[in-house]
Amino acid sequence: MIDQLRPALPGEALHARVARTLREAVLAGALPEGTRLPGHRVLAARLGVSRNTLTDALEQLGAEGYVRASARSGTRVAVPAPAPGEAPAPPPLPLSAWATRALSGALPDVGGEYAVDFRVGQPVPDLYPAGAWAQALARQAREAGRGGAPLLEREAELGPLETRRALAAYLNAERGARVTPDMVMLTGGTQASLDALARLFLEEGRVAALEDPTYPGARAALGATGASLWPVPVDAQGLDPAALPARATLLYLTPGAQYPTTVTLPAARQAEVVAWAGRAGAFVLEDDYAADLHHSARPPAAMQGLAPGRVILLGSFSKSLAPVTRSGYLVAPERVIRVLARTRPLTDRAPATLDALALADVLASGAYARHLRGARQAIRHRHEVLLAALAPALPGWAVTPARAGLHVHVTLPPGLSEEEAVARAAAAGVALTPAAPLAQETRPPAVLLAFAHLPPERLRGGVARLAQALAGNPTDVKI
Repeated sequence: MIDQLRPALPGEALHARVARTLREAVLAGALPEGTRLPGHRVLAARLGVSRNTLTDALEQLGAEGYVRASARSGTRVAVPAPAPGEAPAPPPLPLSAWATRALSGALPDVGGEYAVDFRVGQPVPDLYPAGAWAQALARQAREAGRGGAPLLEREAELGPLETRRALAAYLNAERGARVTPDMVMLTGGTQASLDALARLFLEEGRVAALEDPTYPGARAALGATGASLWPVPVDAQGLDPAALPARATLLYLTPGAQYPTTVTLPAARQAEVVAWAGRAGAFVLEDDYAADLHHSARPPAAMQGLAPGRVILLGSFSKSLAPVTRSGYLVAPERVIRVLARTRPLTDRAPATLDALALADVLASGAYARHLRGARQAIRHRHEVLLAALAPALPGWAVTPARAGLHVHVTLPPGLSEEEAVARAAAAGVALTPAAPLAQETRPPAVLLAFAHLPPERLRGGVARLAQALAGNPTDVKI
């Protein structure tokens, strides 16, 4: 007989815990069908609960069909226990072809705790404008309270007009884009934009071209549709237009700061890509992920300004503003936006209206521009600290200085593989991102080092620890 409750689950009420204890005992065969349970007073005492709690639990089990109560025979188990060896195996997941392709294109989840974590994708919380964002949210919440429900329900497909106006003005002024509010759709971020466009344009039998190496989220989103992926090699100047296919539906690229190599696509090559898109009948998906995080001079203008009818601009504020808001956008020709507005309700909704209006507030008020000035200065300094530390500590490592973004690309010296570098670093408590999983074709061994989330002293200490590990010396650097 059961005389001890199962461990409590988070937030579980006591009567639910009692019911779960008895239910699991029935299913495990410890309480066979027909077993008469002790009287309520006795069973409650054995389990250490009140009679009322036990009564509530038995009522729940009775409603579920596990027990049956009668005045003459008391409470008895009503469900047969499974026969030995008949415990049901979990059913196989009937994954669709889309899910199978999506999983095959995703990078493995790599966990672990490290003394210094140089892996890409790190948040940079000390550079977020928490005060300005909180004030904008508060102002918009007050406005929503005065405006009532209509304020919170408008433009459900594209996002609030105020935000799309503010974004269009910002992109035209700061990115050299050619945008009207009717060309803007708010999204939950770049990945959401990629998913929406991939579903809209791609299917089996169509071709999607993309840089090689590239952002793995783009490869996964485009490849999940069943379309053929055409890797276009990247050299010291970025994507090579001569290697583009004759026909394609979409081309994904990161011209401002190629991911992961960080090189900028020259204007001449951008013009070649635009000309190719016209011949190939393709839309160019321009991921402008690092435009607001440049380190020195003004960033190159967005390619979208060269051909608004062919280039779809993808952007996000998740790195430069506040990742918890998932504030992203895509800029496309109006005919594309109209179709997206009709298909979006099948899979998604626009981001939360208050967040979207807060974004409009920080853009239009100048708070975002003020924030960027300070954030860029801090990021530029940390970039310089990393480069200065790497040069003497690891002289054989060929570092590509980044004009924008939050990581640097480092080609390893001859004789050192990515696997060895990552493993030896990890053994010393330093995490690196290998570059090989980002490429389809074989490239020289390289790693990525994110830097913006680490203060200067941790950058220096992390590089010193990494250098000792790769030299085969015991790691005694204090971080």
